[in-house]
Amino acid sequence: MHTLLLIGIGAGDPRQITLQAVDALKRANVIFVLEKGAGKDELVQLRKRILERHATAGSYRLVLMDDPERDDQAADYVAGVQSWHEQRAQLYARTLRSALHPGDVGAFLLWGDPTLYDSTLRILDRVRQHGVALTLEVIPGISSVQALAASHKIPLNRIGEPLTVLPGRRLAEQARIDNVVVMLDGQCAFAALDDPELMIYWGAYLGTEDEVLIAGRLREVKGQILQVRERERLRKGWIMDTYLLRREP
Repeated sequence: MHTLLLIGIGAGDPRQITLQAVDALKRANVIFVLEKGAGKDELVQLRKRILERHATAGSYRLVLMDDPERDDQAADYVAGVQSWHEQRAQLYARTLRSALHPGDVGAFLLWGDPTLYDSTLRILDRVRQHGVALTLEVIPGISSVQALAASHKIPLNRIGEPLTVLPGRRLAEQARIDNVVVMLDGQCAFAALDDPELMIYWGAYLGTEDEVLIAGRLREVKGQILQVRERERLRKGWIMDTYLLRREP
């Protein structure tokens, strides 16, 4: 039975990591990190900075894994994601078997919070189905949703009103938008909206030195967001962004 820690490391700032996460890092002696290909090495370097700052030097081994490529053009979105998860599960199963020795404590350093728009828990369920016995511990972290609200200095919820969190591909399905956080919107679904009462609070690279924030009436600033987003994506080779849409007559 292997012990595996899923550690939420915040949205990018090494100072966002919790004391509980620091304690977990000091317990782990094998750290697993996915490499996502050319242009995204910065994501690995950010994890290394967190380890240098919070873990004990020389007390852990870093195990790098090449992330399987996801088919973003799959006709069936859910089937495509499940296929990608299965490829990851097979990779994790092989790597955990070879890298974890008796008495070892492994860890994944996960952006934001391990329970919000992160698939590691689901993938590790599949790993168990491949015959790898695991004991999991989940250490919560600051999500990009929290970081977005903090950077814009706004509360996420309003009195007596629900807060909806959804991926960008589901935004067009909303009959009415009152208070919606949108994540994973690679296609910029907000650009198709033309409601004069909607405000947008947008942020990219939240919690890092490259953080970019834009807020205003959606009609007035969506063009600026599209321009800035594309500029930053080309400059860095990748982008992580999140936004809140809020109706304000």
